[in-house]
Amino acid sequence: MRALITGAGGFAGGHLADHCRASGDDVAEASRSAGTDLLDAAAARAAVAAARPDVVYHLAARAHVGESWADPARFLADNVAMALNVLEAVRAEAPDATVVAVASGELYGAPETLPVTEDAPLRPQNPYAVSKASADLLAGFYADAHGLRVIRPRAFNHAGPGQEPTYAIASFSRQAAQAVERGEDPIAFTTGNPDTRRDYTDVRDVVRAYRLLAERAEPGIYNVCSGRSTSARELLELLAAAAGAGLDHRIDPSLVRAHEVMEVRGDPSRLRAATGWEPEIALETTLADTVAWWREQLRAE
Repeated sequence: MRALITGAGGFAGGHLADHCRASGDDVAEASRSAGTDLLDAAAARAAVAAARPDVVYHLAARAHVGESWADPARFLADNVAMALNVLEAVRAEAPDATVVAVASGELYGAPETLPVTEDAPLRPQNPYAVSKASADLLAGFYADAHGLRVIRPRAFNHAGPGQEPTYAIASFSRQAAQAVERGEDPIAFTTGNPDTRRDYTDVRDVVRAYRLLAERAEPGIYNVCSGRSTSARELLELLAAAAGAGLDHRIDPSLVRAHEVMEVRGDPSRLRAATGWEPEIALETTLADTVAWWREQLRAE
């Protein structure tokens, strides 16, 4: 396939570009790092026209939840504008292309029932999630109003090599790598509530799902998740084992949130039925690969 990837300079986008190229696709990139400002409608249209894509993967977004609280207007304006410009560009220049408009499990907010299905109501609980919900609904509108072939994956927590340490697994993996490099054993971690559970998937499995959706699925909404949840306590035990060290896990009451969501777990059955996708990379492997990546980064500093 001829693929155009927005946000290919980011964490998931970079892995998607690698996966598509390894699968034999002709990949073009549209992002600031590739010289395209997606906030400029004319630039977005030119990128789509030049790529002549069979599929457009739209991953570009402001994606830091914490920063979104500090500047909600910018997150809302930019994420919606980028989605709008990409969709308009496809409508004008590549109306037969498939658009894989990547969203987030954050759209659902605190789950009312588990596992979370695609029919769950949207209750985003931070400005980033609101911006992604808006972009997701916009993509659905373009499918309904203009007949674009739009697939809307909603990815739950994903991790792996190359992720910024603003996310839990990346942060813990970096701490583990630092400890190993210093020869510390056991590895000391301090957390809030250790019994909260989240649904983690390796980023390499996630991007494989995106490509399978583009290749095999009918337009619609698809959760991308493992369907299993892991507690923070279990995560740290696995991480210490992956690093080859013992664990010294301490709980700081000041880090325990008053209204913590105890479990988030998605239902991937629609994705599985449409594509045959199953997660292939065990969480233990994700953690070991991420620690190894951080050790390489630390040694290069």
